[in-house]
Amino acid sequence: MNGKTFAEKILGAEKGSIVFARPDIILSHDNTSSIYSTFKKMGGTVLANPDALLITLDHNAPPTNAKLANDYQVIREFVEKFGIKKFHDAGDGICHQLMANYAKPMMIIVGSDSHTSTAGAFNAFAAGIDRTETAGLWKQGETWFRVPESIKITLTGILPQGVYAKDLALWIIGMIGSSGADYMSIEYHGDGVKTLSISDRMVLSNLASEMGAKNAVFPADEVLSRHFGKKIEGLWADPDATYLKEIEIRLDDLFPVVAAPHHVDNVKAVSEVQGTKIQQALIGTCTNGRLQDLREAAAVLKGQLVPKYMQLQIIPASKEIFLQAMKEGLIEIFMESGANVLSSSCGPCLGTGQGIPADGYSVISTANRNFKGRMGNNAASVYLASPSTVAFSALKGEISDPRGFISSDIFPYHAPQSATVDIKDGDDRYSNGTWNYSDVDNLNTDQMFAGNLTYNVQSTEPEKIMPHLFKGFDNSFSERVRPGDILMAGANFGCGSSREHPSVGLAFAGIKAVVCKSVNRIFYRSAVNQGLPIILVPEAVDAYTQGDQVIIDFEKGLVIIGTRQYAFAPLPSKLMEIFDAKGLVNYVKNK
Repeated sequence: MNGKTFAEKILGAEKGSIVFARPDIILSHDNTSSIYSTFKKMGGTVLANPDALLITLDHNAPPTNAKLANDYQVIREFVEKFGIKKFHDAGDGICHQLMANYAKPMMIIVGSDSHTSTAGAFNAFAAGIDRTETAGLWKQGETWFRVPESIKITLTGILPQGVYAKDLALWIIGMIGSSGADYMSIEYHGDGVKTLSISDRMVLSNLASEMGAKNAVFPADEVLSRHFGKKIEGLWADPDATYLKEIEIRLDDLFPVVAAPHHVDNVKAVSEVQGTKIQQALIGTCTNGRLQDLREAAAVLKGQLVPKYMQLQIIPASKEIFLQAMKEGLIEIFMESGANVLSSSCGPCLGTGQGIPADGYSVISTANRNFKGRMGNNAASVYLASPSTVAFSALKGEISDPRGFISSDIFPYHAPQSATVDIKDGDDRYSNGTWNYSDVDNLNTDQMFAGNLTYNVQSTEPEKIMPHLFKGFDNSFSERVRPGDILMAGANFGCGSSREHPSVGLAFAGIKAVVCKSVNRIFYRSAVNQGLPIILVPEAVDAYTQGDQVIIDFEKGLVIIGTRQYAFAPLPSKLMEIFDAKGLVNYVKNK
């Protein structure tokens, strides 16, 4: 009998099984006010497990308009009313950094944010969910999990000078693509793991989301024991566990890389884009705003001055990190170099706070996403890199190698790279009740509903979502979509943020089904929660030609295109109950 993976052990079932579990921690942030509204719609009056809730105010901290300020106040009143003990107000820090104070080995952690996977650095099973499911958890205390397949990544050696965990994470994404670990659990093994600090591990776990993974996890080894100041017992895979895929990486072979616009898997060696002019730089976010990152940036910036007009923003990931950086003199170094040091928040990463770039700007950032428009401006381009590369490039005014020399490195992998498809005005993708996006892979949630609107329009207000649905991608969609329409799409549909606005909007519009080649894990859960059918039939997408009549027979499990028929598997019975109730809100309310 084969051994078990980490995911199989912690969820107590074989891969592919559907299990129900009670998470140890349920994370939410600025979206808590929206979750509270949904909770009340479900008939919620009592929290099933208030001690499990961890609530932070971070995405728009401090609030940038009156509506957001009012939302923050609603959240504070909720915290007070229900006696929530794990609460962090604006300025305390970014949720995934603050999670480091709570995550423990063998915990099951969920959060209404796609980068909840960061807590896997602490030997926890940590995965993102959406707002509606979070509200259901508040009321019921448990949720469903599909036990994922697992990928084993074995690391050997040690990272060379000038190469960091961010480079390693981007390297892996460039190897396998942004959907290369779709719905999978990533386990990090090998002697090279021992050379990675907790901060390094948080970077790698954080970016698991950009590989399509459900979670990523590290062992409870001596590095983790040193972090906790005592011997820590954890959970780990059996030596004879079976993996869907195994990858080996020799850390010594790595060199600095970047993710070029407009997708995280568009990975190139720094040398391949060296000399690209930049006008703005960002060091921080939940990916790279830790003390180790700030020290690396300060080592580059000390005694130097960024060029005239260069906008360099630095954001410590928490107040605690900010204070320690002050004690070590790092903040002084940053400000004397010409940088702006901002309060701990997520704002610049998703374009809701300070630091929105101008038209035509090229930005180099330590964030985790570089989708078109991600930082608040569709007319800007974003490169992702390590803190050292960002700091060095900010000083030079162009993308530069942090090792201080010009190299001829070439990124050696050629996983299918995501392309940004823009539907030009006048390019009519609608006919016979079907929207033709069959040529669009990685249609992300930022394209479906802009990130800078996320907290100005609640996900509980579908009528307010509608005018903005798909704006900037297909500007005609929101005005022309009709109940009963079908949407045909490519691979990795709904990748990106865990925001549920797109699935809420599509369900409200009456979309009969989305037929696609593959779907992002969180979007799939969100669609089920909204009663929006997602049908995975790649051969039907390939066969479809715009103008074809498409019929979907749910009872027989068929997609019919003309005279051709394509079968699909129905949802598991337990999820069908949610689907039949027209969404999780009605399901929980009726229960």
